[in-house]
Amino acid sequence: MRARLVVGSGTLAYELIERLGDGSRPLVVVTDDERLLEEVTEHVPAATTTHGDPTTPAAFEDVEADVESVLAVADAPSKTAAILRATGRALPDALNVAYLAESDPDTREAVERHADHIIDRPSVTAAAITDRLTEAGSRFRALQRVLAELDGPLAIVMHDNPDPDAIASAIALGRLADLADISTELCYFGSIAHQENRAFVNLLGIELTNLQSGADLSEFGGFALVDHSRPGVNDQLPADTPIDIVIDHHPPREPVEAAYVDLRSDVGATSTLLVEYLQQSALRIDETVATALLFGIRVDTDEFRREVCETDFEAAAALLPAANLGTLQRIENPSMSPETLETIGCAIRNRARHGPVVITGVDGLRSRDALAQAADRLLNIEDVTTTVVYGIEDGTIHVSARTRGADLDIGEALRDAFGPIGSAGGHADMAGAQIEAGSFEYGGSESDGRPLVEIVDEVITNRFLNVLEARWNRPIRADSGDQYRIEGEPSDRDVLVFPPEGESIDD
Repeated sequence: MRARLVVGSGTLAYELIERLGDGSRPLVVVTDDERLLEEVTEHVPAATTTHGDPTTPAAFEDVEADVESVLAVADAPSKTAAILRATGRALPDALNVAYLAESDPDTREAVERHADHIIDRPSVTAAAITDRLTEAGSRFRALQRVLAELDGPLAIVMHDNPDPDAIASAIALGRLADLADISTELCYFGSIAHQENRAFVNLLGIELTNLQSGADLSEFGGFALVDHSRPGVNDQLPADTPIDIVIDHHPPREPVEAAYVDLRSDVGATSTLLVEYLQQSALRIDETVATALLFGIRVDTDEFRREVCETDFEAAAALLPAANLGTLQRIENPSMSPETLETIGCAIRNRARHGPVVITGVDGLRSRDALAQAADRLLNIEDVTTTVVYGIEDGTIHVSARTRGADLDIGEALRDAFGPIGSAGGHADMAGAQIEAGSFEYGGSESDGRPLVEIVDEVITNRFLNVLEARWNRPIRADSGDQYRIEGEPSDRDVLVFPPEGESIDD
């Protein structure tokens, strides 16, 4: 495990050493303050101490630990600047954090040339300073190292048909790449059809590159994935594409390979993770980035009602002062296209009820994002806990699913049902899948006398309900003999008819 190095003198330096010397990570102290050296030796046994002049590189020659971060805390600002010059030569790869109580412009400029972070507020506490040396600081530094090693433009690839969380995360990662003088392109496959998402991109003036399947990717010197974690799964990159950076909050089902990986499924949005990186950097979070990230968090947590944690609230609070709430209101109240309205209406008309589950399909899909909206709307039917909506577009079946108040992880259910014949994944209460029509092994749209949509409906329904019945250990499908759906025009409320005991529905 890489070590932290504290260099300097004084009461604040000692308090920081005490906080960092809990044994969770190696701690090294270099100082010419004999009193500090005695106190640390006696009271912080986890620290390794060295006595020497910290303003010279020679003082660090005996440091055997692999130093990840340096905290310079000296009584005089000029000495802090000298310490940073020395550590910069002796430990060029370390993260440098400097404390400045007061300084003249020339001294501050000298410190800024060598420090990654400067803490200079008079009211700063030891806890605030050590936050820069926590895991968040380590992650930021590791990301910056990977970015610095890239040669050429970085393709920041969102998942197919990206949502606000993916788009906002890509924007923020692009800003971080700017710190390393790396040019970027924010890329996606598919389309942005949801009316809110279109308004989001247009109102914030976000420049995105819409890649086509099979596109020439040789111009890029690196690839980063945001809001998903594997090439070729929920994007159309070749599966063997070497990935440099992955930042995602979805739990992976298989190992993720990249030079830098940050997968944290305990937060509600990838945007939350990017807020942390921006806070660790020297960047000011501007209005566009703040508005985008705040919207990304709100959408992915369903207005802080779904899979939300304390970190999501903290990230949103940090973004709020810089975000444009007027723009957010305009994004959240866009007009609905006729194609979207038609898709939602078709899904509602075609629905089939299987106990607490509604499954429906749309042929000739014209608005892919409308599938998710239809799944949300159908979840409002009384006593329905799970919805599955699929649509067929250019030989690909797109599936969107939702669940609430059920003993079911819908992401895992879709992986079990459709993973073997396509790609699937998501959260416990919302998920999606994509399946190529060729997976159904039919010889043509009417090879067995039935149109493709009927074959797809049968496969989608059977595979999904098979998974649910196995998990719940009871039959739920409408043709199980236990329950039936009334045929004819659908009403605002689905009705289940149970035949009297010993009688069939035909009776």
